[in-house]
Amino acid sequence: MNKQEVIKSVSDKIRLIRLERNYSQDRMAEVIGISKKTLVQIEKGRTEAGWTTTVAVCGLFGDSEILQSVLGDVPLEVVEIIAHNGVSSPKDKTLGGRVWWKEIQKEGSFRLQQNMISQHYRILDDQDYRWFSSFDKSEAVKRFEQLTNE
Repeated sequence: MNKQEVIKSVSDKIRLIRLERNYSQDRMAEVIGISKKTLVQIEKGRTEAGWTTTVAVCGLFGDSEILQSVLGDVPLEVVEIIAHNGVSSPKDKTLGGRVWWKEIQKEGSFRLQQNMISQHYRILDDQDYRWFSSFDKSEAVKRFEQLTNE
C-alpha cells in the first residue's frame, strides 16, 4: 500500500465511516477539520481527501470497523509506516495479531507478521510490542534476523 492507495481507500469509505459514528456531514467536517462542502465533494467521489485529512480520519476514527476492514488492524500504523518510510524502534503494545495478521516466522522472543489487508510487515516481541514495521519484506526479514541474532 502506498500514500495514494490509502488516500483513495479513505476517500471511498469516508461516508460509511461517518455513518458508522452517526455523525452529520456538519459534525464530521468539523471533527476532521474540513468544510462541509469539501466533505460532500469527497463523499460524492468528485474529489479525494488530501493526505492531512486522510491522516486525521485514521487518527480520529481508528476504531472504525469500516476503516479497519480497508486498512487493517490499526489504520494509523499504516499511515505512520508510509509517512516515515517504515518504523524501526520499539513502539506501542499491540493485541498480538490475532485477527488481521498471519505469522510468517517465529524465532526466540520475536515473530514476523504480515497484515492480511494492507500487506505490510511487522515484528513483535513476546509481549506484543511492535519493534519494526515496513511494506518492504526484505527489510522486515533483515531486521528480524538482526533482532533474533542479538
